[in-house]
Amino acid sequence: MDQGISSEARKQARERFLFFSRKETRDRCPVYEDLGLRIAEDPDLIDVISSFPGNKRQPNLLLASLRRLLGHVPSFEEARAIMLGQPDDLLRIVLSRSTQTNEPGRCATLLPLLCCFPQPLALLEIGASAGLCLVPDRYSYAFNGTVLRGSSSRQEVVMHCKTYGHVPVPDALPAVAWRAGLDTNPLDVADPEQRAWLELLVWPSEHARLARLRAAMDIASEEEIHLEEGNLHTDDLDRLCARAPKDATLVVFHSAVLSYALDQAQRDAFARRVGDLTDHWVSNESPMLFSDFGSEMADERPGSDFLMALNGSPIAWADPHGAHVTWVDGDDGPSLTGRHRERPA
Repeated sequence: MDQGISSEARKQARERFLFFSRKETRDRCPVYEDLGLRIAEDPDLIDVISSFPGNKRQPNLLLASLRRLLGHVPSFEEARAIMLGQPDDLLRIVLSRSTQTNEPGRCATLLPLLCCFPQPLALLEIGASAGLCLVPDRYSYAFNGTVLRGSSSRQEVVMHCKTYGHVPVPDALPAVAWRAGLDTNPLDVADPEQRAWLELLVWPSEHARLARLRAAMDIASEEEIHLEEGNLHTDDLDRLCARAPKDATLVVFHSAVLSYALDQAQRDAFARRVGDLTDHWVSNESPMLFSDFGSEMADERPGSDFLMALNGSPIAWADPHGAHVTWVDGDDGPSLTGRHRERPA
């Protein structure tokens, strides 16, 4: 056992793989569920993972990197042989890539909230990857019995989403006047290599999800989306917000990204300052991400659902791939005003 690795790092790595298997992939991807469990219970493999940089220990990043190295989904024995026998080859891929999943299905859980805002919208996504979540008006949606048709001239992509609670299912799609994204490594859907990496991040048993991703990439390739390289440690976000058209409602949003990019203190600092940039900040992340909200609801978390919040006010539990959304709070649903909008000018 490598004495340079802390027991806390080992514990966190094991817990992350157990969560991946027991909460995320269970009943969705049996091969990844089994791989995650077996890796979690192998101290030698946990040592290897714990030696990676802290932001490079995600199960999906490791498994996608193994698939890229081998050219197929590995058996546990193959994964173990690579991790112990060729760790440098694996690490080169892990360090050069990230879990830029860019799941377009998340648009279904975001859509009811987006449609509550004054139209048209100026959408700015943090961690935009290839921008597939910046075209919610181009997809079609099926919310229980309600169907909305998107405006893409390409193959229709239908996001099926079950709703629970007082979800304000819209009767029309949002009007989007401007689309922009900030990412440490923006991806280009016209680049076959980058498309292939996004495809590897889809779990191997989810064939329909892979087909949806490919169709979404085709749709996004025809849109005018401004993707900028940058990060939240500088004023990159401030400058990009300033470019949004003044006659549109600026919505800054992000899904499953800040835990990779920032530590706890940085995330809390971001939450305090983002209200100065927009009146409409939508976070779609783990309930444990911020100190000021969410953690008190962690015990209520259904499976691996994200907690969607508006300006720090919890709104809904959202499936990570957009399969369902559950509105939270009282009988009339949560307030859509948000705490930043209540602050004095």
